[in-house]
Amino acid sequence: MKQLLITICLLCASSILAQTHRVEVSKIWDNSSHSAFTSLIQFKGDYYCSFREGESHIFDKEGKAEGKVRIIKSSDGVHWESVALLNKNGYDLRDPKLSITSTGKLMVIIGGSIYEDKKLTGRIPQVSFSEDGHVFTDPVPVRINDSAGNGIDWIWRVTWEDEVGYAAMYSLIDNDEASLWLLSTKDGINFNLITRFDIPGFPNEATIRFDANGDMLMMVRREKGNQKGYWGRSSAPFTEWTWKEMDMRLGGPDFISLEDGLIVMGTRSHYTSFPKTVLLTGKGSEKFQEVYVLPSGGDTSYPGFIVVGDQLWVSYYSTHETPLATVYLAKIPLDIFYLK
Repeated sequence: MKQLLITICLLCASSILAQTHRVEVSKIWDNSSHSAFTSLIQFKGDYYCSFREGESHIFDKEGKAEGKVRIIKSSDGVHWESVALLNKNGYDLRDPKLSITSTGKLMVIIGGSIYEDKKLTGRIPQVSFSEDGHVFTDPVPVRINDSAGNGIDWIWRVTWEDEVGYAAMYSLIDNDEASLWLLSTKDGINFNLITRFDIPGFPNEATIRFDANGDMLMMVRREKGNQKGYWGRSSAPFTEWTWKEMDMRLGGPDFISLEDGLIVMGTRSHYTSFPKTVLLTGKGSEKFQEVYVLPSGGDTSYPGFIVVGDQLWVSYYSTHETPLATVYLAKIPLDIFYLK
């Protein structure tokens, strides 16, 4: 009952904030397919959003998992058009994450799952590039060096800093455990091992960002034990880490560090049986406070963030209006996150 009351209060507060601060939320993609797991970026003056497209969350009506990657583009954040639909025979392409390489290419890192009779038999990360934001290369497998991984691997997201791309990769050991690795790349194709983490509780989805001092920050989802997220910090060369357990469970997490060090984080809320996508703030620690509940529900989360002027733009997906997941974009004044 207490958790339900908290959620109701948050929803009411979010409604008031939306009216007061003119939060804009619009559906930017809905083509009668399950569209989910978003990423958002600005590239060469335009805005790009990527997501998986399929018949359902995983399997189609024939029992096959053959998700595709849709990339849409907008010059104003209002009108969107498709510029790419990437697919690969025999692969379920999932969770496409956008970044810009050190050489100025738009890069899409993609989870590549292989199923036989609805059983996962392999995961090989894929990557695609674009020079101009219009033409994208066919997805090709990355190369993971230094004996990292085991063939059932997922590079979750690549973050570029000082001409190097950094990524957390999780590898499935069995149904009860996974291992998490920190990798680096200079070309987006060849990845080298920096360190392996000793994190219990089935660590998997992990986002890396950097603070103003050049420290690496990492937020990790865990699916076993108490399922609470992990928050990590490290200085170069990023082999020694300080970890703290967060006070919440994560789902499809992402975060962005604003100029003054304030962190805005998005995740799926698990307060009720009807999950929401929520935004939280914190000051460089594992402690975050819920600030805004996005219009969402059911199968939802996996936000992407960019700052545009005095707004934070948030892409995410949700099933609160339609049976199949659709993609939304929220434009939120930054001052909302500084309200006490």
